[in-house]
Amino acid sequence: MKRLEIKKNITKKEDESLSFRVYDLNKENLKNYSEPHKKDHFCILMVESGEIELHLEEEIIHLKAGKISMVFPDQISSLSLLSSELSGKIILFEEVLFCSDILKNELLSYNVNLSSHLKCIFLSPSELEHSKSMVSFIENIYSDPSLIRKEQGRFYIKILLLGLIESVHGQHPVFQHESDKVLYIRFKKMLNERYKNERTVQYYASNLAVTTKKLNSITKKHCGETAINAIHNRILKEIKRLLMFSDFSHKQISLELGFSSPSALNKFVKSKLDETPTELQKELAQIYIK
Repeated sequence: MKRLEIKKNITKKEDESLSFRVYDLNKENLKNYSEPHKKDHFCILMVESGEIELHLEEEIIHLKAGKISMVFPDQISSLSLLSSELSGKIILFEEVLFCSDILKNELLSYNVNLSSHLKCIFLSPSELEHSKSMVSFIENIYSDPSLIRKEQGRFYIKILLLGLIESVHGQHPVFQHESDKVLYIRFKKMLNERYKNERTVQYYASNLAVTTKKLNSITKKHCGETAINAIHNRILKEIKRLLMFSDFSHKQISLELGFSSPSALNKFVKSKLDETPTELQKELAQIYIK
């Protein structure tokens, strides 16, 4: 699968020393985005007029005027159905600009399922105008950067990001209790690292030093599902990714994800989705194959 790298996206000499890019949202600048791909950077799509369809992992997101979407590094995505009147902006930037230190410390509570919350944002008219003004500042700096102006550009990108995060925070309030918030973040991090081999609620609860009842309470409070469903949904997400975007056989997928056999993989998918992996693969193919 193609991997787009921001360092190779050079349109002018100054780009070699810049950690961000700003382009018009049009067919010419989106030509590399039509096929499924990954990026090594963040990508913000701001639609000011017209419509576009974003395929993000196994989801289809319809973006129209007033909507903003952020694609995170290594997410599988593509774009389709670009309307003739499409306009807006594309902002690309390296991970170092993603308020990383702030989110890991002062704003840790905002960093819960952030990629999910930022995939489709509908801003109020005042929020949209503020975001557009920030993008205008960033674009002006990008078109004529200097050593000082580059730092200003990074600053404005952080203001833009914090505004978007604040917007979705109002729609997805964080936990009232710090302990619950931190435990949930730790659980999700641990799950992403160990889901291939560890699939019991007891394992994660023990490693977090809480009871299974407490862990279930925390996951239900934040995402409306039990801990076991969170575990199973993480496995299903990876099954879908491999079915859609790899050349792995069902046997290879079962080995990759820790199933004892292809039949065990088949049984798991059937129990969760009431369809076989083969049926699921055909269904998922419709997302990217028109």
